[in-house]
Amino acid sequence: MAEDSDQERTEQPTSKRVEKAREQGDVPRSREMATCVTLLIGGSTIWMFTGPLVTSLNRIMVSSMTLEREMAYDPVLLFNHLSGHFMEIAVAMIPVAFMMTLAAVASPLILGGWLFNGSSLVPKFSRMNPISGFMNMFSINSLVELGKGILKTVLVGTVAWLAMKSHIDAVLNLSVESLQSSSSHMPHLLWSSFMMMVCALIVIAVIDVPYQLWNYNRKLKMTRQEVKDEHKESDGNPQIKGKIRALQRAAARRRMMSNVPTADVVVTNPTHFAVALKYSEGSMSAPTVVAKGTEAVAAKIRELAREHKVPILEAPPLARALHYHTEIGDEIPEALYTAVAEVLAYIFQLRTYGAGGGVRPEEPHDLDVPKEMDDPLYKRKAAIAAIRARAAR
Repeated sequence: MAEDSDQERTEQPTSKRVEKAREQGDVPRSREMATCVTLLIGGSTIWMFTGPLVTSLNRIMVSSMTLEREMAYDPVLLFNHLSGHFMEIAVAMIPVAFMMTLAAVASPLILGGWLFNGSSLVPKFSRMNPISGFMNMFSINSLVELGKGILKTVLVGTVAWLAMKSHIDAVLNLSVESLQSSSSHMPHLLWSSFMMMVCALIVIAVIDVPYQLWNYNRKLKMTRQEVKDEHKESDGNPQIKGKIRALQRAAARRRMMSNVPTADVVVTNPTHFAVALKYSEGSMSAPTVVAKGTEAVAAKIRELAREHKVPILEAPPLARALHYHTEIGDEIPEALYTAVAEVLAYIFQLRTYGAGGGVRPEEPHDLDVPKEMDDPLYKRKAAIAAIRARAAR
């Protein structure tokens, strides 16, 4: 059962999968919306330029129908005459052609954004497989496209019939109107009928866009195993990452241990914690932690300190406070200045005693370590105790 669930595409596509599909030219598209936008902008452009366009076409029509006698006997003259008018028609239609081209180019930006992928131009011979082509004829997508085609035919046909029925009298009256009058009425009739059919296509586009988004998301859905594999590929193999982290920790520990022989003192718990401190007057504003650790690491620090004759001082509260509140390379907190100063004073006196004799200094006891520095949970424990005291009252 677990293997079956891992093979089912139940997981939403990750951003990496969506980006990979986009790089391959696979983005959601709605041909119905693109067609609708192109026709809508084209029809609106024709309506805005109706006056100049009709005037130009009227002039071209009259000029093209006015023939000189020589043209009737010379095909070359007739061809040159008519071809010149064809160029005038093309120039008159430039605004409409430009706006429709702009609409066709810009309409994909509405859904899926602009995308150019050269791999889409490479021929794929797998598409010529008759078996897969036959199977595609009965796929869900083909049935949806068939349904859209039928709905489009019914809607557009119905709207066209209603438009013709509502304008039948006006169309018949064009035959008895003058050329100038009919030239102004006909564009209005054509544009209103055209826009009614475009509105029918808007209904198809409103249905098609959500479907294309849903179908695109469904197509990119992933199995649980694919999601796991992608995470492994993105984040790296956990075992390898664990080994890398272990090597990094080992390298950091070796660097830390190399600092122990240069320390001035090692403060211990005595067995669970060990913190090595160094202070150079003039180059350091405060004593610095050069190494620290617990258990086995603490034992190794003590061992290195003994080998290199670094003084070791047992001060459990101070050792715990330094371990809890500092990192390697940090200066000690201000709250521990007094306690550490006593320790360093003892170490410097010990060095003087070792160099010149005299009275051996006594190890410091009862160092001034704030309770909250020694116990990281002190504040929480104090708050809990206060709450319990108020509840007892």
